[in-house]
Amino acid sequence: MEALRIIKDEHRKLWRIAITVDQVLDDMQAEGKVDGAFLGSVFDYFEQFVDDCHHPKEDDYLFRLLRQRSPEAAALLDRLEAEHRDAPANLKGLRNKLALAESGRLPVSDLAEALRGYLAGLKEHVRIEEKEIFPLAAAALTAADWQEIDTAFLNNADPAFGTQAQAGFRELFHRVASLAPESVGLGAHSGGALPSATGGEVLLKVEGLESSYGRIKALKGISIEVRRGETVALVGANGAGKTTFLRSLSGVQPMSGRITFDGEDISKLRADMRMRRGICQSPEGRQVFGPLSIEDNLRLGAYTQPKAQVEGDLEKIYAMFPILKEKRKLPAGTLSGGQQQMLAIGRALMGRPKLLLLDEPSMGLAPLLVEEVFNVVKALKAQGMSIILAEQNAFSALAIADRGYVLETGSVTLTGTGRELIEDEQVRAAYLGM
Repeated sequence: MEALRIIKDEHRKLWRIAITVDQVLDDMQAEGKVDGAFLGSVFDYFEQFVDDCHHPKEDDYLFRLLRQRSPEAAALLDRLEAEHRDAPANLKGLRNKLALAESGRLPVSDLAEALRGYLAGLKEHVRIEEKEIFPLAAAALTAADWQEIDTAFLNNADPAFGTQAQAGFRELFHRVASLAPESVGLGAHSGGALPSATGGEVLLKVEGLESSYGRIKALKGISIEVRRGETVALVGANGAGKTTFLRSLSGVQPMSGRITFDGEDISKLRADMRMRRGICQSPEGRQVFGPLSIEDNLRLGAYTQPKAQVEGDLEKIYAMFPILKEKRKLPAGTLSGGQQQMLAIGRALMGRPKLLLLDEPSMGLAPLLVEEVFNVVKALKAQGMSIILAEQNAFSALAIADRGYVLETGSVTLTGTGRELIEDEQVRAAYLGM
């Protein structure tokens, strides 16, 4: 059911955009100013991806076949398809209101009210698909139906949904993220979770994880959870067990306990199989392959991925780290420490992670480079990526994390939201120097 995975991924992006726009509207009304560049980028994304591509693909394949197989879905499908047909006209109306508000001929509050109504409809549309249509489809459609649907959604030659189109959609989303006000940050606030047909959004659940080096127990029964789209910080002093924990998750460190990832028990899987499931790590100390070129390092990160998507993913990494494109033919060992960290993160991203493990990404870097690395983490968070960030730089890690865990000598001693841990007196004294 690759088509459902693709649709759900795009729903998560739409949900975060909707939440962010709501927050921007609050600021616009308070200041009486219209952020035309940001809203224009959002409208472009809605028009070029949602209305011109996402909706037709659903109508032509998923909805068409579901209508044939499930009579009880007909009323819901009628509603959703009508909303698909009306969407371009509704968006055109919003563009007109934006132009009037920018010229001062329409109060900002009127634009905000219209846009909030549009977003409410978008969220309700997503809710119906996630909570009602997808379960019906999973129950009613045949294996042959899913093969037809998946083939259409995975057709890299399709001009409306193929590799080139997907690259364009990523650029549109990145533009929205880059234009979102820094005070808001696309995806930086939860604002409510995307509804799930399964009722749970836990991506990773670790229970009683233990690991030893000889007779020395490095991890002593650690239990944590990571939800989809969350950034979770692991903070603690050197030797607290952060790196051992990440190595245990990725499968390169012997461990005991239970790890459930994306609904599957992966406790006994080898490291390469865990990577194929979507757990990708940027290791402590970068560990790039120095004699190999930068581009070859990146390609190694994609060795489990279909060849057809590698070139597009390379361009995505180069767009994120332009210096890597400039030097792509040079040996990775010639890069500075900060550039090697960018390469290590890019290499992990080439594996298309469902969960990205970042182990001490700021280690050994100058302050300006540390800031740059954390800006990369913020950008990935804004895209909705699920991240575990292990860091000695506790303040910076907790400042961008949704939640955090404090590790001491192989055990979790405190947990809470990033803000709660920053304000905790014990954490402030031990790790923040306050």
